[in-house]
Amino acid sequence: MSKAAELAKWGEVSTNGQVSGRRNIVYNGAMNVAQRSASVTGIGASSGYFTLDRWQLALGNTAGRLTMTQTADGPVGFANCMKLDCTTADASIAAAEYTLIVQKFEGQDLQSIGKGVAGAKEITVSFYVKANATFTFGVELEDLDNTRQITKLFDTTTGWVRHEFTFPADVDDGSSPFDDDNANSFSLNFWIHGGATYTGGTLNTASFANTTQANRAAGIDSFFSSTDNNFFITGVQLEVGSVATPFEHRSFGEELALCQRYFATGGVVLSDGTPNRYHNQINLPVEMRASPTIATAAIDSGSGGAMVATWDFESATTSRKSFYQGANNGAISSARFTFNSEL
Repeated sequence: MSKAAELAKWGEVSTNGQVSGRRNIVYNGAMNVAQRSASVTGIGASSGYFTLDRWQLALGNTAGRLTMTQTADGPVGFANCMKLDCTTADASIAAAEYTLIVQKFEGQDLQSIGKGVAGAKEITVSFYVKANATFTFGVELEDLDNTRQITKLFDTTTGWVRHEFTFPADVDDGSSPFDDDNANSFSLNFWIHGGATYTGGTLNTASFANTTQANRAAGIDSFFSSTDNNFFITGVQLEVGSVATPFEHRSFGEELALCQRYFATGGVVLSDGTPNRYHNQINLPVEMRASPTIATAAIDSGSGGAMVATWDFESATTSRKSFYQGANNGAISSARFTFNSEL
């Protein structure tokens, strides 16, 4: 089947080599948004969201450490990429070790895939990678609702290479479609390190299957094999269908708003010149996925004002939150808060 016929099959229209319509299910695939920080060192002791929005580093049991950076070193058409730099090697790999780059997805955003029923569609993943040397790593699709997965291996070189993988439809597997809700149903995982618990079996590459841990990352190399190692990735796209279309670039403002559903920051100025506590309200930029965890990122207490409490002003996911200052001070206090609603 020709590319034009394949695009027509999925209801897409090609114009001047580009494909119309919203296609990329991944957020921040061009690595443009980094609300938390542009660079964090010493990562490895635990999992977390450190720099680039929507991209979690999932780590466990490794002595290896790395620096994660938003770096202006992308291929043509990409200003930014994610760079991982190994700062502490882990030559002795215990069975339970793992390191993955992960993006998680709400089930309600995946209904077009038709997972687990007749008529389910193929999924295509494409991305650009490079490294300091040739490595073999793995890209995995993981169905969290039904505990199923599939993995493909890919190689790096010292120059940017675009990889394209089409994963077969998961049809009539006896499971259910993705849950139609705001919970974590599915993840895109890049395996860059793993012990025998995850690499000791036979790679599951042909079709989605019930998850066997040992089959998830068989055949991969270790990112933590040397402090010379680095890894770069950008242009990540996950789309419905069997064709890897050109990367869907979105404006920075649109990409930022998509990311703010999961993580946002806001500032507040509080003045309390009377014995009554002064209330202030932050209007968050978008409706968040769920009720966020609120933390103080920075605070300036002036001549003695103290921030003592926060609470939700309205219902769980609305975009307004209230705060109060608990001391009788004439000074102005200011603070910056983070709102975390990640999957």
